Amino acid sequence: MNVNQKAIAAMRAVTISREYGSGGGEIAARLARRLAWQLVDHQIVEQAARQLGTHKAVVEAHDEKAGGVLAQLFQWPYPTPPAEKQAYYEMLRRVVLEAANTGHAVIVGRGAQVLLADRRDVLHVRMVAPLEQRVAYVVRREGLDTDTARTRAQQKESDRIRYYQTQFQCQPDDPHLYDLVFNTAILTLDNIVDQICLALEQKASRLSVPVEELGPAPGLPRYVSQPADSPVSAQPSS
Repeated sequence: MNVNQKAIAAMRAVTISREYGSGGGEIAARLARRLAWQLVDHQIVEQAARQLGTHKAVVEAHDEKAGGVLAQLFQWPYPTPPAEKQAYYEMLRRVVLEAANTGHAVIVGRGAQVLLADRRDVLHVRMVAPLEQRVAYVVRREGLDTDTARTRAQQKESDRIRYYQTQFQCQPDDPHLYDLVFNTAILTLDNIVDQICLALEQKASRLSVPVEELGPAPGLPRYVSQPADSPVSAQPSS
């Protein structure tokens, strides 16, 4: 599928949220190559570490893996000062915003879908897949046995949920955070990249539409008659 670069030039970024093992990182990499856009992934942690003058491992302890092994190591027996934690989160926010403002970036994780939620020139996408398929992905990509891969996938998801609840007061699986949610159970990764490119073009074409004309209602006529609610079937008495 050819990408209409001119049509999507007004879009500044795509955020990719993913369940661990759903292929979201690979999709982000393929999308960045297809668009010739910058891929912003683990380098956010490294850049934040450089700008904060902090060792990378310390910064990783506060990244979206917070609550995992690294976080436990760096918070016991020497808790990280609250000021340092806040400095990292502020730097993370600045790096994500800078990537979007610079434009043409594919941003993976790091709460970018929340930080850029009010940007109409950003497309927000989430990848999910059944647990067993995610486990198979981790086994293949990371060379782990099935039980270890399952434990890893479940722990990663638990860590991410805790991170979003703590830092953003939301759930990463909230569908209202996204323009598109893909289940990679059947669709191929390249097919999903195609659909994201198409959605980029479509969202770009709506940037000039006034806010009051957005949503499902504009252009639709009123119902001829009041829609009736579906009757609730009576439960048989016991």
